[in-house]
Amino acid sequence: MLTTLDLSETLLEEAMMVTNTHTKTAVITVALERLVRQSKVSGIKNYFGKLNLDIDLNTLRGRELSTQI
Repeated sequence: MLTTLDLSETLLEEAMMVTNTHTKTAVITVALERLVRQSKVSGIKNYFGKLNLDIDLNTLRGRELSTQI
């Protein structure tokens, strides 16, 4: 998609150095991916302490544990 943006050249160059990218398109793509990932992580953090995850995976998967040692 072709889009015209008015960006700070200094900020863009610094972002390219920080992300180790060589094109303006690449640095903007990396920045958007990181923004979306950060937003998703923040959303997941809202569930901290609110979910009961006391799950026995062996029972859930129908496994029987052997008591032989």
